[in-house]
Amino acid sequence: MDPSFPGLGTVINVATVVVGALLGMAVGHRFPDRTRSVVTDCLGLTTLLMAGLSAVSVTDKVLSDATGTGAPVLIVLGSLLIGSIAGSLLRIGDRLESLAGIVEAWFARRSPALADVDDVEPADGTAHGTTAREKFIEGWLGASLLFCVGPLTILGSLSDGLGRGIDQLLLKSVLDGFAALAFASTFGVGVLLSAVSVAVVQGALTVVGVLLGSVLPEPHILALTATGGLMLAGIGMRLLRIKDVPVADMLPALIVAPLLTQLVITLR
Repeated sequence: MDPSFPGLGTVINVATVVVGALLGMAVGHRFPDRTRSVVTDCLGLTTLLMAGLSAVSVTDKVLSDATGTGAPVLIVLGSLLIGSIAGSLLRIGDRLESLAGIVEAWFARRSPALADVDDVEPADGTAHGTTAREKFIEGWLGASLLFCVGPLTILGSLSDGLGRGIDQLLLKSVLDGFAALAFASTFGVGVLLSAVSVAVVQGALTVVGVLLGSVLPEPHILALTATGGLMLAGIGMRLLRIKDVPVADMLPALIVAPLLTQLVITLR
């Protein structure tokens, strides 16, 4: 039996994100633009790697046994389609951008440097110049999704709430700390705010674990993880400047995935 109190894993995770982000903000300005660009590319590639590791859950035998052969891919596709349509109709991306703009303005009043505009057009003539607000939003949303979507977030938080130990969240904390340092060196204070996202998401999952025990059966978690993996791939594509995937509008897919999985299991 683990002697730690429920939520300790999340507290440690939030602390590593904050420390990593502060270190990244402290040393990030010392790097030339070329170095920061390379750091962003490395993050993009690593995000794609993590996306692949999560998305491969769609091939797990537990999921296929529960839903039938071929159904897992259709569940992920259906979750993304339904979630994205709902998200776009609800204008989740626009609403998150507005909220992030309000928070960014609050920080800007206390740190005038944040209000600077970095809108110099790149030498290749492409339109990748960004304002401080866009950087803030990209850092907050990208880091929040990276830190909050994945098997370690769900399983680790539930395990913590059930009193089964915090080993998974300790591993996640180390990974998130280094990722926050790298992200903050490029995107700044928005990454620091992602610690709040970690606290809210993992804290809620831990409470669910304490009150309700195992909330989702394994097939549902696998479908959720695979769906989240594809969303992470969208973040990776954004970081690599391949395509501006509207990941924020896809967020409802994380709710649809377990519901759709249950529907398929019920109809079998």
